[in-house]
Formats: sequence, C-alpha cells, structure tokens
Amino acid sequence: MRFKFIPIPVRINDQIIADRIINGLIFDIKHFALHDGPGIRTTVFFKGCPLNCWWCQNPESRGSEIEELTINDSSRNRNASISVPETVGRMVSVSGIMEEVEKDRIFYDQSGGGITISGGEPLLQPDFLIELLTACRKEEITTAIDTSGFAEIEILERLFGLVDYYLYDLKLMDEDLHRKNTGVSNQSIIHNLAWLAAEGEKVIVRVPLIPDITDTKENLKAIAHFVKSLESDITVDLLPFNLLAKDKFHRFKLPNKLMKMQTQAPEQIDRMVDYFQTLGIPVTIGG
Repeated sequence: MRFKFIPIPVRINDQIIADRIINGLIFDIKHFALHDGPGIRTTVFFKGCPLNCWWCQNPESRGSEIEELTINDSSRNRNASISVPETVGRMVSVSGIMEEVEKDRIFYDQSGGGITISGGEPLLQPDFLIELLTACRKEEITTAIDTSGFAEIEILERLFGLVDYYLYDLKLMDEDLHRKNTGVSNQSIIHNLAWLAAEGEKVIVRVPLIPDITDTKENLKAIAHFVKSLESDITVDLLPFNLLAKDKFHRFKLPNKLMKMQTQAPEQIDRMVDYFQTLGIPVTIGG
C-alpha cells in the first residue's frame, strides 16, 4: 500500500517548519558531477553518517557536527607537510543550496540531470532533506538520494513523491560481516530496499567492490539473488575499488588500510558483470 505524502508547510527563504528555522549541515557542493545519477548533476554532500566503513571515500563526512580538524598540508612544500587547522562542515539554508543548484539548471535541461543529495548519510537530516527536495520539486528539478538505507522506515515514507532516483548502497549481505566492516547491522538496509522496490520506487543498487570483502563470489551471489528476488526494475552499478580517498586519509590523519589493497583487474570486473547479466540484471560499471 502506498502512503500518501502530505507536504510539510514550507517557506523556502527562511525554511520554517512549525515556526522553527531549520538549517542543514553539509561539507561540500560539487558541480558538474557525472557519476551521481543520470546526466550532469549538482551533488550536495550532507555531513554525518551512522556507518563507519573503513574504505569510506569521504571520511571527513562521518561526524554529525562542524569539526575543527588538524590536517596535513603539503601544498607549500612538496617534500614535507605541516599540520594546520581546517573547519569541516557548515550550516546552510535551503535557499542557499538552491542558489547553487540554479547555476547548473541549463546543464540539467540538456543532459537529463538534476540534484543528487549524498553524504555522509542524507537520511540523518530528514526535515532538512524534505525541505530541499520539496524546493526542487517546485522548480521541477529531478532529484536523487545517495544513501546507505540505514534509517527508520518512517523516514522513507515521508519522501514519497519527492525522489526520482535512489542510489542505494548495498555492501554486504552477511550480517556479521556487515557489522564487522561498517559498525552496524544490515537488517534495516535490506528491509528498506525491499520495501522501496515493492513500492515501485526507482532504485539503482550500488555495490562498492572492496577486495576480499564485498567483491567475493559469495557476497556478489547473495546480492544478485536478493536483487533478482525483488522482481522490480532495479539496475546495479558495480563500483570498482580505487585509491582516490588515500589523500584524504593522509590529509585528515586517519588510519589508512586502503594502501594495502590492490585494485581489481579488468578481467575480474568483466566476470562480475557477466554474472549479473546471466541472471538478467541490468548492470553498469562505475555508475
């Protein structure tokens, strides 16, 4: 049964809900993004995440507050780095974000793009998220949410009619391995994905291929059969492992296990793609 979405009263300029001004915590806005959903997109990165994936591409996004971090800065000297403070995170209004989004509207119209809300985890700030999505709906801008799916189902119910695409991270099907590698259970993640599929939402499952953790035959088989069981038009994006985040781990002085990992060979990726295709699951590489 589809729940009816009842819009919350919105005044975009002040972003008032029940006479309370609400701002959101973000840490970045990326223009001209090409891998965060269809077309050319503006990606807004919310700050705060309940998961603790050690391979996280945005480790600075985990904390749910504005942080003063001491970073390694080698920009002034290639042979050495110095420790300098940096503020990570800022409070923003919906109108402030919409001003940035409007700059890219011409590219949306030409490419079929729009806004993607990523993180961190966008579902950690549901009121602000709904206000932003509602503003985009009023301006006829397509929306996507990049989410781990780790949230109460009631939050997803509130998003009906506001989200065009869910970019849904699915890392591990085994609950013990999921707890070990992300710090949380995957039960709500799996349940929420099945629920979204049953409701007919447009879902793109994204699988980060972490060597010997998420890219194992056992895990990919479990993911493929689960997706197939949903009997929905779900597509899968396989995200090959990369070392793009290694500089962030160095910069933010975080323990870095990534350097011990090797990227997958093209033939390995091809075999993974072939497996999903044999099950009739549409699959792409890299999103």
